[in-house]
Amino acid sequence: MRLLKQLTSVKVIQKTIGLLAAEYLRLVWNTTRFTLEPEDAYERWEPDVPVIVVFWHGQHFLTPFFKRADDQVKALISRHRDGELNAIAVERMGIKVIRGSGDHKGRFLAKGGLSGFWAMLEALKQGSNIGLTADIPKRARIASIGVVKLAAASGRPIFPVAIATKRRIELSNWDRTAINLPFGRGACVVASPIWVPSDAGRVMLESARDELERSLNAITARVYALVNEA
Repeated sequence: MRLLKQLTSVKVIQKTIGLLAAEYLRLVWNTTRFTLEPEDAYERWEPDVPVIVVFWHGQHFLTPFFKRADDQVKALISRHRDGELNAIAVERMGIKVIRGSGDHKGRFLAKGGLSGFWAMLEALKQGSNIGLTADIPKRARIASIGVVKLAAASGRPIFPVAIATKRRIELSNWDRTAINLPFGRGACVVASPIWVPSDAGRVMLESARDELERSLNAITARVYALVNEA
């Protein structure tokens, strides 16, 4: 394990792994027959662009392909070693990257999070959509208050998204990572937007955070039901 960590810290190895991962995921996307629910999901959020697209960690591998050719998108990715691999892969798939993440209490002072937060605000102001995982770091399926604070500060809506494939390997790690496999069926479910008032106080922010968590859990259950019954 220690040797593996050392190897994946080497820049050339990171780049190689990241590029290979991107091309593998491209193969999965291009060989999977996807269902979109609702069918007019893109048309529904078009009037609200730019938007904040969120998804659970561990289900994020195929989300870069949810981007249409003309969409401007930037993704928040942590500065951790694993984040470096993700950043290389995501950029290979045509998404620009913002580095940083919040801490376990939803603040933005750890791991470059403050600069990441302001970078996301600026990107939204410039018309770019933002994609990020909703989970509190290392606490799967618990939505961070940081996401709703971003929505409040920017005035832009949150669109929860879930993507899954029928053929997959599910790991038993903290975020229940799903390794998507090619040549099968898949689904993408998009929930209704969540708007957070700019003057939202602590109670309203927590209510929005809870709504986001429930929405992501609901569409996650729905997307797995779609692929498992296919």
